[in-house]
Parts: sequence; C-alpha cells; structure tokens
Amino acid sequence: MDYSLLRPFLHYFLHFGFPLVLAFLFFKKDWKKAYFIMLATMLVDADHLLSTPIFAPDRCSINFHPLHTYWSIGIYFLLLLFRGIPRIIGVGLLFHMLTDWIDYHLYHFEF
Repeated sequence: MDYSLLRPFLHYFLHFGFPLVLAFLFFKKDWKKAYFIMLATMLVDADHLLSTPIFAPDRCSINFHPLHTYWSIGIYFLLLLFRGIPRIIGVGLLFHMLTDWIDYHLYHFEF
C-alpha cells in the first residue's frame, strides 16, 4: 500500500478539517466564529519566515521556531484559563502545535 499521500493529507486535515470538529465539540454556540478563529491561529507559522530554509520536512517546528517554543506553548496553555476568544485562540494554537509534532513524527515513521 502506498502511504506517500498519508502525511500531507493528515497534515492538512488536522490544520483545516479537525478544527471544525473542535469548534463543534467545544464551542457549539459560536462554532463558526470559533472555527475561523482557529484557522486564523495558523498565522503562527509566520515565524517560519525567519528560518533558512523556510520549510524543511525533516525539521521539527516544536522548539525551533520562536512561536513554537516551549515557552510559547506555555503561554498558549494559559490562554485556556480565559473565556471566549482567548480560549479559542489557545485551543487553536495548541492544536496547531500538536499537528506540527504529529507531522514531524510521521515524517520519521517507517511504514
């Protein structure tokens, strides 16, 4: 079986599709707003522009790019303590970090 499309499919599903699931599960009343805010948290990837090369498939973003550091992730956890938009942003950013971590490990996984 050819798994070459699994990684990009899963990566983009986790970035664009699964936030919709999270919005339905955790923010039912304002799921549309929550979904679009979570999509907007992908702007955190702007810190990739500071790297050379901008994208390296074998590099883990976590603790490499400034907005992907453990300190930043700690701040994203603190956003969960607030209600409303800060919490939605926190969920979006933390799920983004999880997606990047999964993507890195899938790259190094042998099928």
